[in-house]
Amino acid sequence: MTDQTPPPAASAAPLSEAEDRQWASFAHLGGVLGFLPALIIWLVFKDRGSFTNQEAKEALNFQIAVTIAYIALNVLSLIIGAVTFGLGSIIGLLVPLVWVAAVIFSILGFVKSKDGNGYRYPVSIRLIK
Repeated sequence: MTDQTPPPAASAAPLSEAEDRQWASFAHLGGVLGFLPALIIWLVFKDRGSFTNQEAKEALNFQIAVTIAYIALNVLSLIIGAVTFGLGSIIGLLVPLVWVAAVIFSILGFVKSKDGNGYRYPVSIRLIK
């Protein structure tokens, strides 16, 4: 019986400049839905296009920061609301404002990267370098 190992998988072809800009811009626009689109785009295309790698990491870092803000605001609202018999739950009203800001910044990132320009979010935690 012979060892029949499959041949190694061929690496995917590099992205063209237009495809690189397209996927980079989609990584930013995916922020409207959360951090998963940026994560998936970064994992799939990070080795195929340098611009996509850079912009997807930037979008992913921002979306992680937004997710942390959502969690922190909800926990803070719950704790302060319990201590103040519901009055502290007003902090929970900040969650929609964070979402609106995230959508606006994601669209700005989409527009900039669609034109081939890098975009830096004003607030971001650089967890993925």
